[in-house]
Amino acid sequence: MDYEVVIGLETHAQLNTSSKLFCGCSMIFGAPPNSQTCPVCIGMPGVLPVMNKAAVEKVARIALAMHCTIDRSTYMDRKSYYYPDLPKNYQISQSHSNLGSDGYVDIQFNGETKRIGIDNVHLEEDAGKLIHPEGRNVAYTMVDLNRTGTPLAEIVTRPDMRSIDEAHAYMEQLQSMLLYLDASDCKMQEGSLRFEASISLRPRGQKEYGSRVEIKNLNSMKAVVKSLEYEVQRQTQVLSGGGTVYQETRLWDDIAGGTALMRRKETAQDYRYFPEPDLHTIHISDEWLEVIRASLPELAHERRRRFIETYKLPEYDAGVLVVDKGVADYFEKAASIVGDPKAAANFLMTEVLRELKERKTDIGSFSVSPERVAELLILVKDAVISYNIAKEVFIAMIETGRPAGVIVEQKGLKQISDTSELEAVITQALDENPAAVSDLKQGKKQALGFLVGQIMRKTKGKANPQVIHKILSEKMGI
Repeated sequence: MDYEVVIGLETHAQLNTSSKLFCGCSMIFGAPPNSQTCPVCIGMPGVLPVMNKAAVEKVARIALAMHCTIDRSTYMDRKSYYYPDLPKNYQISQSHSNLGSDGYVDIQFNGETKRIGIDNVHLEEDAGKLIHPEGRNVAYTMVDLNRTGTPLAEIVTRPDMRSIDEAHAYMEQLQSMLLYLDASDCKMQEGSLRFEASISLRPRGQKEYGSRVEIKNLNSMKAVVKSLEYEVQRQTQVLSGGGTVYQETRLWDDIAGGTALMRRKETAQDYRYFPEPDLHTIHISDEWLEVIRASLPELAHERRRRFIETYKLPEYDAGVLVVDKGVADYFEKAASIVGDPKAAANFLMTEVLRELKERKTDIGSFSVSPERVAELLILVKDAVISYNIAKEVFIAMIETGRPAGVIVEQKGLKQISDTSELEAVITQALDENPAAVSDLKQGKKQALGFLVGQIMRKTKGKANPQVIHKILSEKMGI
């Protein structure tokens, strides 16, 4: 039987506020265990939470960007459950009155636009972290409460994705959106962006959904994709064999490459949600909502359209450049200085992005500023150096921190455009390669490329290709 895949995703994005959700503790990643805690976030008796206004605004920005309806009088709920890294034995979250609901995100998939429904966007606090020491006969687990009380935006989609590729496209677009909104740094390696996937299968053409399996412990997009692939295979085998897929929560084991049963799925009643008695209702006035709405930036899909219309970039180029807000900003700065958007785009997509990937860094930490890249491209534009030499200079800029002009002068890399100087080199190349000269006279165009290569080799890549072609055309009558 042919089965249709149905996927929904829940995302926890750590908000990049300066303090936690209900106290003034900082949230510096990598700080010594339990060094960023206070009586509020570790749940001491008698303490009271105080709402972080900046966190509310950031979640509202996310909800507005996702076209959600904003609940103008929203409140927090108490979600009761026991876990060793949850000191209060309950989590302050939202369930009955989510800040945003009934929205959508449009993704680009296979050249078409696919709309993914957003069930809700809400605010909650994070739990702590359990650390399991490795080694034989280790019979204890350590608890680090630094993360306890960190503000999270939880974004819950509807089950609108019908393939794993669609789910991957949604995750990439969501990450880009959160970065553009300056809501989260989205560093998955630090736990700032975490996913939980829900998947079910149903016979193709059937309207009713199958039993939903939720997958936890997904700390990367790659893990989400691999876990979904595994579940498609597992559930297909179960259903094809006449078995039953149960509604349950499973954990992804990256080492084993499979999911394992964690528990049968709880319902909202199991968590005993009720309004948090220690916090007031959050009233969002017309004025406050308009201030938040006015703060929304130009998002990636809007910027992509502007890059195509304003800079006349191909759709592919624009799509690559806007994925990362930092890269898009970098491009715009360089392009404005060079005055040639296409040249700036080409260099960024080939040289800059390759170096970022190889050096495992991001554009915000890159050592070469857009102004310095623009100076390099102006040298190419003014025929001071060739494009190939520019690539060599760029590496030197990264390694030494010196500007392009200084490197070109120190290494003597200026392009040779002097006709008399090049004529001597070209004559020598022609004399040394009579067979290529004969082929060129017979109209064999590949011989021209060979001769140009020989001339460039003799000048160590510094000869101006346009001047070479001009002199060869005059000498050879082509």
